Amino acid sequence: MQAIRTAGQKQLTTHLNAMATTGVRYIYALPFAWLYLWWMLDYRALPLPHLNSQFLQYALVACVMQIIGTVCLVAAFKYRNFAVATSLAKTEAIQVAVVGALLFSASMSILGWISVIIGVVGVLLVSKVKFTFRDVFQNPGAGFGLASGLGLAITTLLIRQSSLALNTDLLLSAAITLVFMITVQSLMSLIYIYFQDKQQLLTMFIQWRLCLFVGITSVIGSIGWFTAASLQNAAFVKALGQVEFFITLFITYRFFKEKISTVEYVGMALIIASVVILLLWA
Repeated sequence: MQAIRTAGQKQLTTHLNAMATTGVRYIYALPFAWLYLWWMLDYRALPLPHLNSQFLQYALVACVMQIIGTVCLVAAFKYRNFAVATSLAKTEAIQVAVVGALLFSASMSILGWISVIIGVVGVLLVSKVKFTFRDVFQNPGAGFGLASGLGLAITTLLIRQSSLALNTDLLLSAAITLVFMITVQSLMSLIYIYFQDKQQLLTMFIQWRLCLFVGITSVIGSIGWFTAASLQNAAFVKALGQVEFFITLFITYRFFKEKISTVEYVGMALIIASVVILLLWA
């Protein structure tokens, strides 16, 4: 579902700038997210828990990091092939493991670190970046893709912490975290777009069909991600989620008619291999 939503976002980039395209996934998803929370409250027959300070701190930072990650992904589309830009962002699964180990004391085995090394090699091949920091900074497409992965990796870790901080039923806490973040992100996006370029708001209304598609696919995918991250270690959730990568390849060929080089295929295969190691043996 996320791959389909990402394809819709790429199409929106022909009409909207990066921030407006990012805002669409929150603004058009908002009513569906609230409906889902209403249904979850009724289904679980539980009251709304208190939104404590710990939850607010984690969730608010997650809101900002997800917006940054999504903006970077949209910006990467302007520089790179759809599948390549997406695969760079998909290093998120590897970055979740690394950031989790460094900041959240989520330990990894030796095989886990081996998977990280394989993934880094795959990223370098896909992005066609040379082994110097100077070359990395001179390749904005690769930089945006990797920055997107980092922003979304931190977001996933914070989503889990936010949900656990509510100390309630995990299905309900995931729904509350989702609705809180989408509400805040919608407000942030609207305010920013209004002051940046008001014309973008009109374009978002004119392109409502495509925007609605992005919004619906976004909220459906987010429900799955938020719930899974609440129930399981974030690194394993993101690792399993890499099955969407093959949908991305199909979309690349079927809809965007974009070609992928042999070297890029090898690089993407290494990224997938690193994720498989992380999932099965790390």
